[in-house]
Amino acid sequence: MTPCPQCLLVHQCVCPQVPQLSSALQLSLLMHDNEAQRDTNTGRWLNAALPDCYSFSWSRVEPNAALNERIADPDYYSLLVYPGEQSLNLDDALEQARVLGCQPHFILLDGTWQEAKKMERKSPWLEDLPRVTLSPQQLSRYRLRRNQSDGHLCTLEVGCELLRAIGEAHNAEQLDAFFAEFMAIFQADKSGHRWQRP
Repeated sequence: MTPCPQCLLVHQCVCPQVPQLSSALQLSLLMHDNEAQRDTNTGRWLNAALPDCYSFSWSRVEPNAALNERIADPDYYSLLVYPGEQSLNLDDALEQARVLGCQPHFILLDGTWQEAKKMERKSPWLEDLPRVTLSPQQLSRYRLRRNQSDGHLCTLEVGCELLRAIGEAHNAEQLDAFFAEFMAIFQADKSGHRWQRP
């Protein structure tokens, strides 16, 4: 059997289940080369669900020109979602955007945590961006990769946290429900069969 070219699953395509959300969230995914090929990637679902979510490929050699255009847009207050001592908390970042009269524009490094650390370290063009850190209320439910730390969320879960922060809890709930179903279908697919709803 041939896998679906979008979700990469063989026995049960999940593409029709992706919610089509009406959202104000401005999101850019800076994707590690390896991530685009992984069937465990959850950033693709943010792209499919959100009208203003875009993916950009990362290169250690030069900045992504299209992403740089978004960052330079004076209507946006661009923030790199990345933990650190200088990182703003999410509420403060949203307040800063409001004071500046700008739309918050969040940039996520899409890859494994090890890849994201490398991308942040080897991308001097991101140095001047303010950082924002999340304080999730629950641990990650993502169980599709080995060696995941409890404190780290997958890309889709970060998207849900951002939706909640901008007052779009209903959109976050819809994405969360899809995420739970996707994980169940994914695990059934890897076991060689379709998932049956309980």
